[in-house]
Amino acid sequence: MILLVASNRDVASLNIKQQILNHYPFQKNQVYQQNPAYSANFNGKNVILITLSEESVKAQYLPTDFPSANLIVFISRHSSISGKPTLSVHTPGNFGEAELGGLPKTLSVAPAAAMQTALITLMRYQQELCLDFEVSYECTHHGPSLGVPTMFVELGSSEAQWSDAKAAQAVAHAAIEAIAKFSAPTGQAVLGIGGTHYNQKFTCMALAGEAVFGHMIPKYAVHLVDAEMLQQSTEKTLEDVALAVLDWKGIKSQDKPNLLAALESVGLPYKKM
Repeated sequence: MILLVASNRDVASLNIKQQILNHYPFQKNQVYQQNPAYSANFNGKNVILITLSEESVKAQYLPTDFPSANLIVFISRHSSISGKPTLSVHTPGNFGEAELGGLPKTLSVAPAAAMQTALITLMRYQQELCLDFEVSYECTHHGPSLGVPTMFVELGSSEAQWSDAKAAQAVAHAAIEAIAKFSAPTGQAVLGIGGTHYNQKFTCMALAGEAVFGHMIPKYAVHLVDAEMLQQSTEKTLEDVALAVLDWKGIKSQDKPNLLAALESVGLPYKKM
């Protein structure tokens, strides 16, 4: 079963949900947290669409409530100080303290291929719908920290974009495409390290089919990463992680020796970009 999750506390999430209901054959058949829940079938996969009564980042309990879920996809707003129009995808988890949901130093399982599918679909609809939005991966951040494959597909970065029906439609299609193509892992993934929170090197590599990224560790979090966290980043990726891709210029000089030592200690090959 695949769980598709919206939130009543998130106007972008509700707009994306409405676009999903407008374009796909979901049927209302149950209630969750006193909100209507819907179900549909895509490529033989049972999909349940629920709406939370609280913020999605706090939904640490979902695997307990839905123990048969083998993928959880959150449709969500994205916020940034810049307010730049952005369509993005990432997996949740915390490299350090749990400042916005989840658990400290605990990552969710990254569904790398599904995230790449969502990213490619966002780019396709950005072009088809003539949206003046940037399409990007985001690095791993915020909660929840779940032991099942989990991803966010987001619409941002300010209130003006959260209410944009065409942009919400792009996110809706990306979420469903990722769900429809989701399958048992067959390929390999890479771990991305370095660069900004919106790493365009990693995004371009994924869009070109050059690499499939699971967790991505931004420049600002590299100092938090030790061998244990690197091990968790690889083990909590649905696909086998064969390589770390280092955005070498996007890593602080003082963090490089410890990072390379940690990579060596866990035996993870790396490539500098």
